[in-house]
Amino acid sequence: MRRQNSSPNTPTAIPAGYAFRLAWRQLSYQKVRFFTAVAGVVFACILVFMQIGFKTALFESATLLQRTMTGQIYLSDVQSEAIWRLVPFPRKTLYRALSVPDVQDVSAMYVGQAPWKNPVTGVNRTALILGIDPNVDVFPFEGLSEAAPKLRMRNVVLFDEFSRPEFGPVKQILAEKGEFPVEVAGRNLDVVGTYKMGITFSADGNLIVNDTTFFELFPAKSPQGVDVGIVKLAPGADIQQVQKELRDIMPVNIKVMTREEYVEDEKAYWNNITPIGYIFNFGVIMGLFVGLVIVYQVLYNDINNHMHEYATLKAMGYEDSYFVKVVLSSAVIFVVVGFFPSWLLCSALYKVVQASIFIEMNLSFEKALLTFCLISGMCFISALLAVRKLKVANPVDVFQ
Repeated sequence: MRRQNSSPNTPTAIPAGYAFRLAWRQLSYQKVRFFTAVAGVVFACILVFMQIGFKTALFESATLLQRTMTGQIYLSDVQSEAIWRLVPFPRKTLYRALSVPDVQDVSAMYVGQAPWKNPVTGVNRTALILGIDPNVDVFPFEGLSEAAPKLRMRNVVLFDEFSRPEFGPVKQILAEKGEFPVEVAGRNLDVVGTYKMGITFSADGNLIVNDTTFFELFPAKSPQGVDVGIVKLAPGADIQQVQKELRDIMPVNIKVMTREEYVEDEKAYWNNITPIGYIFNFGVIMGLFVGLVIVYQVLYNDINNHMHEYATLKAMGYEDSYFVKVVLSSAVIFVVVGFFPSWLLCSALYKVVQASIFIEMNLSFEKALLTFCLISGMCFISALLAVRKLKVANPVDVFQ
């Protein structure tokens, strides 16, 4: 490479493309080492992609109910931690909300977990049971509105057809035989229809019953207690203003949340209270650490193997900034060459995992962008650590 001079002693700025071209030639010259580094980046990308995907799937499934309820404001006791760990509050507290002018209606939801006996194998599986008023539109799940009239009957249950297969071929039995009995929490109920909801991180199957049947399944719960209060507002109402008014009249132990706040409250439980969020975050960190070590080792060895060449270029007048550009260009190459194959591979892996765990996993642009930024940061840090070796490059090394 020929260096251009504006004067005998002062080199002009060298185009960045020269540094990139030198970096590519150095990396591609030793193909085994290059592909080893790329494999390390790919491994880190895949691990980060999957950990972020699992964590996002956790949050999306855990907040499914909160994101689909028809109300605009939700009430719960401050001791409630998650949708499956609720502390009831007095029903009369819920009715206080009706005193606010812009509140159109209030309704209660009850949540519990109980064993469901597979109608074919007889094996019990724990299901999440939602108790609602059948005359109130609480969820917009597909098939629920059509089956709602049947839900008004006593001792009937609606089955989520997106539940795991271990709950039995309920939809098939309904299609062949019609309504049939099943055992839930030790009581006989009639399956009268299905709806489409999807499993969550806390439940492999979901059932909906009317509120009367719910309290027969859970005799320890009182009809005077409400697990979640759902507040519907009049059209055009200011949600923040109504929320403020509700907080003024509610006891201090009642949380008054908008939909977004309710979703974030559920996410906070899984991310901060349980170890699951920590595990996924730690998996991302470990993937980045492994990739960082591999890329750093390759860059360091590459610099060490070309030390004489770098010393020669320094003797010719090239400044340290040029060599920094070379190393950073190598990091950019690792990012580009390693990220895009990982993106394509993880697109297929997401579908495989989704089919196995029955929880939706989408490789969105946001996930790809986050992973790209993390991998870029990983390679950039590796380059900064490796570039320190260049500082000891001395023109005297040419003669050693």
